[in-house]
Amino acid sequence: MKRVFANMGWLLGGRGFNAVLSLVYLAIAARTLGTDGFGHFALIIALGQAITGFSSFQTWQFIVRWGADPDRPGVDIERAREATGFAVALDFLSMAVGTLASAVLVLTAHLWLDVPPDLLWLTFWYCVISLVTIRTTPTGMLRLHSEYGKATGAEAVQPVIRASGAVLAWLFMPDVTGFILAFAASEVATAFALWVVAARVQPVSLTSISLRAIPSRHKDAWKFVLSTNMSGSLAVAGKQVMILLVGTFGGAYLAGGFRIANQLGVALIALAQTISKAILPELVQSRDGAVEMARRMANIAAMAGVTAVITAILFGREGLALIAGEEFTGFYWAMIILSIAGAVELVGASLESLLISAGKAHVAFLVRLFPTILALLMLEMAIDWKGAQGAGFAVLGSSVLAVVGFYLAIMNLKQFRIVVVDDTKDEGADTRPASPER
Repeated sequence: MKRVFANMGWLLGGRGFNAVLSLVYLAIAARTLGTDGFGHFALIIALGQAITGFSSFQTWQFIVRWGADPDRPGVDIERAREATGFAVALDFLSMAVGTLASAVLVLTAHLWLDVPPDLLWLTFWYCVISLVTIRTTPTGMLRLHSEYGKATGAEAVQPVIRASGAVLAWLFMPDVTGFILAFAASEVATAFALWVVAARVQPVSLTSISLRAIPSRHKDAWKFVLSTNMSGSLAVAGKQVMILLVGTFGGAYLAGGFRIANQLGVALIALAQTISKAILPELVQSRDGAVEMARRMANIAAMAGVTAVITAILFGREGLALIAGEEFTGFYWAMIILSIAGAVELVGASLESLLISAGKAHVAFLVRLFPTILALLMLEMAIDWKGAQGAGFAVLGSSVLAVVGFYLAIMNLKQFRIVVVDDTKDEGADTRPASPER
């Protein structure tokens, strides 16, 4: 348990820095743009992140999985180069597919998205920049070499640029365009910083870029690629697509308020992700005490969630007024509902990690899938019933169903055991890759 809390401390430190600066640029943008303007801003950001999320792959997982030395702890440089080349090739594929999707969605945006026509070109180019600055590959390179400190330092560029860019936009271009440019600049700067740091740790060989090398040696490569893409798409559907649909059914005003309420309540979900990342390695290594550890972490999460919800109830209205302005205080109850959803996710984080560590990642995915689909299908009805609060209830219902599903899945396991997959048993995995041409 000590190592779990130590891991959480490091992760929360980076998230805490990001969270503080996030509140700074959120406050500046909301107060400068007002409800409708901030709604347009939120919809453009959500569209760019949704397209990127659906088009991109979790390439960092490929690098970590196929770049390690199969015979001893550490990195096999030749394998790492080959895995990185495969990841870069997938990034190029994501850019091409995503750019085409961006063009189609922006050209049809007037039919379904509450964004003014004069902002559609800005929307398209923001989507393109989001695709070009995909950065899971350099992140994977740094994780493979255990350079977490360097990765955290490079990623810290994003909130700094966003906050400083928001100040510049407020001073010189206090409109939606100015704040979108600030966000775009932060994406470019962060991607540049990560690639520079990663390339110093492991230089990238252009001759290793290929979509065929890794699949020729690992028979399950494309299955793994597609499964991780589906998991990433599911996460996007639960966040960015939800905001887009709120804007579609309720307009820019509702989308902006929902974004504010969600971002203030999302700190709990971020904590849930932190707990998951901190506990998963310990579950894998502590096989005998895995269930007990997960139970204790779930209890701790439940207490933390209740405390956070009570805090939101007591001080949430003042927090909304302080950060976003009085016009956003009407979204107080939506924020409360979303904070409760975050508390539920806190409990579910350790249960989900327990399933994944038991080799049941596909079960965890399916348990997440159906509540998410149900929430999206019920969203229009929920908004017609109660506006932003209805959208919050859709999110809450999805979270509750998912956590109940995790619990039932764990209870129904006939024999619980932690498994570690040895990827070296893949067909052809015992053959070392040829050195890339220089």
